[in-house]
Amino acid sequence: MYQIKTYNAIAQAGLRHFTDQYAINETDDADAYLIRSVDLHDQPLPPTLKVIARAGAGFNNVPIEQATQNGTAVFTTPGSNANAVKELVIAMMVAASRNLFAAADYAANNSGADISKRTERDKTQFNGDELAGKTLAVIGVGHVGSLVANAASELGMKVVAYDPYLTSDAAWRISTDILRANSLAQAVKNADYVTVHVPKNAETTGLIGTAELAEMKPDVTVINFARGGIVDNTAMVAALDHQRAKGYYTDFGADELLHRDDVIVTPHIGGSTNEAERNGAVQGANTIMQFLETGNVLNSVNLPNLQVPFQTHYRLTLMHQNIPNMVGQIATLLAQAGINIEGMSNAAKEKVAYTIIDVDHLQAEQDTQLVTRLGAIDAVYRARLLTNQNLQ
Repeated sequence: MYQIKTYNAIAQAGLRHFTDQYAINETDDADAYLIRSVDLHDQPLPPTLKVIARAGAGFNNVPIEQATQNGTAVFTTPGSNANAVKELVIAMMVAASRNLFAAADYAANNSGADISKRTERDKTQFNGDELAGKTLAVIGVGHVGSLVANAASELGMKVVAYDPYLTSDAAWRISTDILRANSLAQAVKNADYVTVHVPKNAETTGLIGTAELAEMKPDVTVINFARGGIVDNTAMVAALDHQRAKGYYTDFGADELLHRDDVIVTPHIGGSTNEAERNGAVQGANTIMQFLETGNVLNSVNLPNLQVPFQTHYRLTLMHQNIPNMVGQIATLLAQAGINIEGMSNAAKEKVAYTIIDVDHLQAEQDTQLVTRLGAIDAVYRARLLTNQNLQ
């Protein structure tokens, strides 16, 4: 029985329908972790840990290099909170266009006998604009960005999308009414609103900086509910101070953003809905189940996608360095052990490779010896032997 460690009640709920197959939180030497926001960087990963599923799209809280060296596959659950983030981004655009936060603050701090007369006189200072007819630039049109783009288009906005890594699946999700820009500068040039929906990495950190803000209209509103750091806060504050931007709405607080009327910060609540947390937990639980039972990989951070139908009695999986002759060494060892390979698949992701080998016949005494010998090959992080439960 596999052991799974979870870090919150929502994650446990995601595993509830697998309790006959998995023991939950019964040991620290778990086979799998199902997590959300817990920071694992300062925690040692047990040698038994084969998989971490992070309920959500980000993985900044997971030490990827440490996990790889430990032979631990890391997964995310992209799309599980996409609708939650989409709704919040649309809400922020509505709030920005109608000055809702300032208007609510005014109403909360004004009372008395003449409140009706005063509000009729003063309310014009909160006059806003309608979103219909305005231009929205969506930077990144993956799971969240495509939903935001489509929703904004349905509200009557002119939507311009930019994503140099647009996949065919994402392209199918985008309405044909949405324009596609060839560059970031082209996308933001005439936008009334700019929203970013890209993963955070070396390429996207500071994606919206001084140069990009200079390309925008002076009354632009910038929205960042993707990741902190994608918008350069220093550049954003400078643009606001010099009236080269109207407002900044973000889910990621920082000292330089405090106490400003032109900045609204929410406490990282983009994916914090009951529905999104349940979706992430269930998707993460399914990911763990598939990886532990079949070895198949989809949406991994440190392994390539590799999905092979499990139709033999046994399956060997190896997580190893992406260097020459690894597959040759593995195949040679199996041949020396008298094992006939029914099927072999291999793929790589940067410095890490993953190999699936299907076999139909193993002698009982070969099980542990085989895994030990495969794991002892230099540059192999982890070797596993799986049994096809459907053929037993």
